[in-house]
Amino acid sequence: MAQRSRPSRPLQILLVDDNPADIELTRQCFRESQIPNEVHAVSSGDATLAYLKREGEFARASRPDLVLLDLNMPGVDGREILAAIKSDSELLTIPVVILTTSDADYDVDGAYRLRANSYLRKPADLDEFVELAEAVCLYWGRYVVLPPGT
Repeated sequence: MAQRSRPSRPLQILLVDDNPADIELTRQCFRESQIPNEVHAVSSGDATLAYLKREGEFARASRPDLVLLDLNMPGVDGREILAAIKSDSELLTIPVVILTTSDADYDVDGAYRLRANSYLRKPADLDEFVELAEAVCLYWGRYVVLPPGT
């Protein structure tokens, strides 16, 4: 069976996380992936929505193929960001993957109820994190057929 090929451009990932160390670690892990990708990071809900709507300093931002979203952030948290994305007709087709330290049942259930596309727990082990990054890139960058405009 022939596989639909993706455009030759790198997978565009928007990482939403308020922790600079986690942002750098995530970028490092994704750099090690065999699938070309670009990780763009924002650290607040307001910046996330401005990026996705290409407003202000993000006017020239590329539309992400994938959003990696931390749930636990100060101010507007990941749940509110997810709800805003999935209730906006221009943004709702962008896949949102929760990438967080929480494995609480209410967080998992709540994220899926808000229409998260997937829920991943951040591994504590660096090798496992690199493995997770590779799996995310393979799945979303090679196998998933994304809607037009994404």
